[in-house]
Amino acid sequence: MIKLSVMYPYSPEAHFDHAYYRDRHLPMLKERMGEHCRYYTIDQGISSVAPGSAPAFIAMCHVYSDSLESLMAGLAPHSAELAADIPNFTNITPVRQVSEVVVDRS
Repeated sequence: MIKLSVMYPYSPEAHFDHAYYRDRHLPMLKERMGEHCRYYTIDQGISSVAPGSAPAFIAMCHVYSDSLESLMAGLAPHSAELAADIPNFTNITPVRQVSEVVVDRS
C-alpha cells in the first residue's frame, strides 16, 4: 500500500480552516480520486511532545492507495483543481511525501 502525506507546517502567522479541510477539501479529493483512494485520514496538530508547545504541523492528511500507479492515476487529472482549492483553507505551502506503508493497523 502507498500513502501520500500532505503536511502543513506550523508557524505563528499561519491560517488553517480545519472545518473546510474536513468538510470540503478532503471529500472533494476522495470524490475525484474515486476507487484510487482507499481511504484518508486527517490529523490536527495540537502540540509537540512538551505540553503546551507548538506542533510541528498544524494539519496533515494521509491518502491511502493500492499502488503508486493507482495514486498517480487518481491524482493527476485533478491536481490543478486540488491545488487551486488550497487558498480556500490555508496560507501554508504544504510539504508532500509518498511512502510505502510497511505496517498498517498493527
